[in-house]
Amino acid sequence: MFTRSSLTLAAVLVAGCASSPAPDAQAVLRQAEQTLGAVGVKTIQFSARGSGGTFGQAWQPGMAWPGLNYSVLTRVVDLENGAFREDFARGRSEPNGGGATPLMGQGEARVTGFARENWAWNAAGNAAAPAPVALEARIHDLWTTTPQGAIAAAKRHGATASAATVDGQAVTALRFTVPNRLSATVYVDARGTVPRIDSRLPHPVMGDTEVVTRFADYKDVAGLKFPMRIRQSAGAFEVLDVAVQDVKANAPADIAVPDNVRGFKENASAEKVADGVWFIAGGSHNSVAIEMADHIVLVESPLYDGRAAAVFAKANELVAGKRVRTVINSHHHFDHAGGLRYAVSQGAGLVTSGMAKPYFERLFANPNRVAPDSLAQSGRAPSITGVSGKHVIADGTRTVEVHEMQGSIHAQGFLLVWLPKEKIAIQADAYTPGAPNSAPPPVPNANHVNLVQNFERLGLAVERIAPLHGRVVPITELYTAIGRKS
Repeated sequence: MFTRSSLTLAAVLVAGCASSPAPDAQAVLRQAEQTLGAVGVKTIQFSARGSGGTFGQAWQPGMAWPGLNYSVLTRVVDLENGAFREDFARGRSEPNGGGATPLMGQGEARVTGFARENWAWNAAGNAAAPAPVALEARIHDLWTTTPQGAIAAAKRHGATASAATVDGQAVTALRFTVPNRLSATVYVDARGTVPRIDSRLPHPVMGDTEVVTRFADYKDVAGLKFPMRIRQSAGAFEVLDVAVQDVKANAPADIAVPDNVRGFKENASAEKVADGVWFIAGGSHNSVAIEMADHIVLVESPLYDGRAAAVFAKANELVAGKRVRTVINSHHHFDHAGGLRYAVSQGAGLVTSGMAKPYFERLFANPNRVAPDSLAQSGRAPSITGVSGKHVIADGTRTVEVHEMQGSIHAQGFLLVWLPKEKIAIQADAYTPGAPNSAPPPVPNANHVNLVQNFERLGLAVERIAPLHGRVVPITELYTAIGRKS
């Protein structure tokens, strides 16, 4: 039971708390810089090993990202010039799911990626391959992958400070925004170290995407106080959990934007493969435009707004008076779904798997506030048809069949498109043709075998395959790849 005096005392205490001055952001930043050894540091390089997940490549919509093992992960953050480099070798730790990583037990993927200013690219032999879809994620990692980088970003972008409690610990929250790239809250503890960063970055499928980065096991190394363990989740699931092996401060970075990257523009070229059917290439991901009586059906709107806009522009110029009104999405993986928000912004209806339909409805309701995309600017709501088994689009001039594949280790709710008159199958990721006349692999790829099994199960008399990676090929090339003649 409260007395009048106790209530008065409580009111005084609440008033005292309410009037407590906010932490001094500049003082907190200075303390963190001193504690972390960040004063005068221009670059940081660290190498690590551990586990992670392939973001956006879940076997089923809404599942955790497929597990990975990192034998090598090296990151260079150039705090002075705002540049980033990452080198990794990673292999699968579970059999199911997508991503540009060899099937489980068949080796590692090795990638070197860069970002600086408004450009991202990958090393491709002695050349550079533009990678615009990776830009936001790499700029995010530049400023959040090390505590020193986070403090530098908070200082550069005018962070505000407030008292907070995180994981039961009293901390100071430093909040800042890198315009059109990310927003972040960096938590600084009483010692001046950073235990955690909560951040948000724009994404072409998920919209504003929540990321949590945790640092632990700080040690004095290379003149820095640096965490020996780094964990990160994105979109609620783990993408990184690594133990740091080596740290260098002020190592040369030398990250310059190549001329071909600086001048990159999306290119979409159209090749007629049958009457009223065009193969749209010109990038890492293909699309197929199909003429109907009064509109165009587009199979696949991949990657991000920029690629999707180029594909739509090309498809819309193929037949006078006919525009894309329907987009068929092969599956929910983010590289193949990254242009669906753009498709919705253009008024196109979407066809995807019944499994992916509620997933996309939820994600497309999530705004892109950090960097408003075409969907956010259009104000349109998606119209999505879910396919379970088979779906037919027909209007008297052409029939387009959409079939749900079974038994794939790449994705559940995996769709292929069949043009019965033209005998063309359109599919993604189950089969990417090799170079002409290349020898079949010593062990048939399980995805290739599964595609043939689905053709046979569905009774499809396929003559040609229009893959959403690679070139149009006769069915015989797929049979050769799995060691069969027919």
